[in-house]
Amino acid sequence: MKKFQPAALALLLLAACAAPRAPQPAAPTAAAPCPACAPCPKCPGAEPAPPAAKPLQPARWEDIAGWQEDDLRAAWPAFQQSCRGLAGKPQWPLWQPACEAARAVDANDAGAVRRFFEKEFLPFAATNPEGTSEGLVTGYYEPLLAGARKRSNVARYPLHAVPRDLLTIELADVLPELKGKRLRGRLVGNKVVPYWSRAEIVEREQSAPVLLWVEDAVEAFFLQIQGSGRVRLPSGEMIRVGYADQNGHPYQSIGRVLLERGDLQPGEASMQGIQAWARANPQKLDELLNTNPSYVFFRELPAKFGPDDGPPGALGVPLVAERTIAVDPRHIPLGAPVFLATTRPNSDEPLRRLVMAQDTGGAIKGVVRADFFWGFGAEAGAQAGRMKQSGRMWVLLPPGAAPK
Repeated sequence: MKKFQPAALALLLLAACAAPRAPQPAAPTAAAPCPACAPCPKCPGAEPAPPAAKPLQPARWEDIAGWQEDDLRAAWPAFQQSCRGLAGKPQWPLWQPACEAARAVDANDAGAVRRFFEKEFLPFAATNPEGTSEGLVTGYYEPLLAGARKRSNVARYPLHAVPRDLLTIELADVLPELKGKRLRGRLVGNKVVPYWSRAEIVEREQSAPVLLWVEDAVEAFFLQIQGSGRVRLPSGEMIRVGYADQNGHPYQSIGRVLLERGDLQPGEASMQGIQAWARANPQKLDELLNTNPSYVFFRELPAKFGPDDGPPGALGVPLVAERTIAVDPRHIPLGAPVFLATTRPNSDEPLRRLVMAQDTGGAIKGVVRADFFWGFGAEAGAQAGRMKQSGRMWVLLPPGAAPK
C-alpha cells in the first residue's frame, strides 16, 4: 500500500475540512484513518429567516384585556351596520348565521349581548409578522369646513372631483394573487403613465373638475387625510363629501417633514401642531403641502346619510363614533368585530372596547394598526389630532370565517 507523506496527507485533510488543521504524521505501515473534521464555521447570513407569524392567532376570551369591563351594548348599533354592509357580498354566507342569530338578541340586555358574541364568534389575536402583538393606534374624525359652490375671494381652495382622465387598473384582472391592489395613471398616446402628483394637480387648475370651493387650505388638506367631511355653504346648507378616489401616489407625512427640518419638535407634530405652524408660516404652506404627492378626490354624498349618521366608510355603511375603526383589509376582514385595547390620546387612561372594522385608509398599513373614529366636529377633531397610542387588537370571527 502506498504510504502518504505528511505534507500530502495534510493537503488531503485540508481539502476535506473547511477549518485548517495541523498535519498528521503517517503511520509506519498503513495510512491512519481520517479523524473527524472540526465543525465548519457558519457563514454569516446563512441561517434562513424565521417564517412570519400568522396575522391572526387563536386566543381565549380571558386573554382579551378589558373584555369583561366593556359595555358591549354600545357596540351593537355598529355591529348591525356591519351586518348590513356584509349582506350580499361574497363573504356573506360566512357571516349570515351570526347576523341572523343577532335578530333574536335583546340589545338592551348586556348579558345577552355578551353571550351572543361569545357563542357566535371565535377570538383571534392580531399579530405582527415578527410575532409582536402591539401596534400603532391613531384617530380620525369628520371635519366641518366653510365653503361655496362657486369660487370667491374667500372660498378659493378647490375640492376636486374625480378627473375624467384618471385610469384605475385592477391588478387582480391580470394576476389573481394581487387581489385588492390597483394602479392609477393616465394615458399618453398608447402608454399609461403615473397620474399627476399633488403639486402638478395644484399647478394645473383645470386637471380635475371642482366639486366645491372652501375657505381654508389647511382644512382642505386635512379633509383629504380624514377622507370625508361636511361643508357649510353661505346659505347655511350643509353638504357632505366623501372619498371618491386618489391619484395613486403614496402618502407622505408633512408632520415628519416638519420634524426632519426642525420646524417642529417631537411631540408637536400633531394635527393641532401642524395647523399652528401653517397659520404662522402661510408663505411656506404650499411648498410643505406639496411634499406629499398624494391627492384625494371627493364626491358629494347622497341625502340618505342624515345629519346624525356618520360618514360612510369602506364597507359602505355609516361609521359609528367611538365604535368604528379603519384597518388594513389585507389582514383584518372588513365588517369584523375587533376588541381594541389602547389608551386615550396623550394619556395612560385605558381605552378598551369592542369596535367594528368598517373603514380603510391610505396610511393604515399592517396587522396591528388601527385608526379610531372619534365622530364629527371640533371636539372629535381635538381627540383625533392628539391620538398616537400603542395598542393591541383581537379580531372576532364566525367559525366559518376563521383562518385555516
